[in-house]
Amino acid sequence: MIPTVAFKNRETVPTWFAYGAPLLTVIAALLVSAIPLAWLGVNPINIYYEMFISNPTGIRGVSYILVTAVPLFLAGLAVYIPLKAGLWNIGAEGQLFVGAIIGSYLALTFEWPIYVLLPAMIVSGGIVGALYGAIPGYLRAEHNVNEIISSLMLTFTATTFTGYLLRGPMQGGGGQSATERLPDFARLPTVIHPRLHIGVGLIAVVAVLVYLLINRTRLGYEITLIGSNPSAAAQAGISEYRTYITVFVLGGFLAGMAGIIEIAGVHGRLFEGFSPDYGFTAIAVALLGRNGVFRVLLAALFFAVITTGGTTIAVTQNVPTAIINVIVALTILFLLTAEFIKEHRIVINPDRESDPETPSGLEGAS
Repeated sequence: MIPTVAFKNRETVPTWFAYGAPLLTVIAALLVSAIPLAWLGVNPINIYYEMFISNPTGIRGVSYILVTAVPLFLAGLAVYIPLKAGLWNIGAEGQLFVGAIIGSYLALTFEWPIYVLLPAMIVSGGIVGALYGAIPGYLRAEHNVNEIISSLMLTFTATTFTGYLLRGPMQGGGGQSATERLPDFARLPTVIHPRLHIGVGLIAVVAVLVYLLINRTRLGYEITLIGSNPSAAAQAGISEYRTYITVFVLGGFLAGMAGIIEIAGVHGRLFEGFSPDYGFTAIAVALLGRNGVFRVLLAALFFAVITTGGTTIAVTQNVPTAIINVIVALTILFLLTAEFIKEHRIVINPDRESDPETPSGLEGAS
């Protein structure tokens, strides 16, 4: 008897699974991540205790987490908004880089007062990121070019172009692949802790604005309807062309802001490795929080805890920081698996062997 396995579309999703999938995903990723940790000869329980309990306590730990959450949240929204329209923005990293470039250029070129220069840097970073994000949106809307490929290729273009600038027109002194340090009037002021810059306040502001946009405006309704039911959206007269470009422009704007905020608030100069793949981690952030803006925020905080905790255990436990990438990758894997299970159910049908033929001599016997 050989069973056959088939996948059938679900008509309904269990409530406990619909709401518990993100938490189950995180737990599964952490459980599987314990295997390489144990293989490295460390106790996974001690590692997770330091990452999730010891490290986040105290003003220093909270400051590092909040500062790391800023680019993760903004880039996460850059993926989340197109995702609501059924599109994938894999280019948040590139949009983040171009925002950092233009913002750093303004900081190093103009000696404006801080209350003029900082807003100009952040807004210009957002605008350039929006223009860069509009490219894959336009290509998908006008020519049906796969946005995953185009946005990813544009990311490689942006990071490579950054390397050129830092070895050429924007290279600072000392022969390093980095700009000069930004002047003090181009740095985000800090509060409470030397690491905690005022850009952290944008988390709450942006969260509320994007929530209102998605849930309380006509544009948000159109974005959601196109993502959930394109046929109904077309019958309602909603422009797919305009919506595709709009979501990528909005996403690019947020990612561009994230880039220059990271430079002006944390590093103080532009260099190639200023982003530890924030734009790619943003994919996991958006997937984990895809059911709402504030869930995206919680996901950003979760990955900020992992990122800062990973840096800490690299020093205290001699664990490679690559374990962060392992946890992120496993989270994405289990998220995609959970999404598949939400939409499909597994049906196992055992093959029944046919009954043996009735002996001919017994035919008609009573």
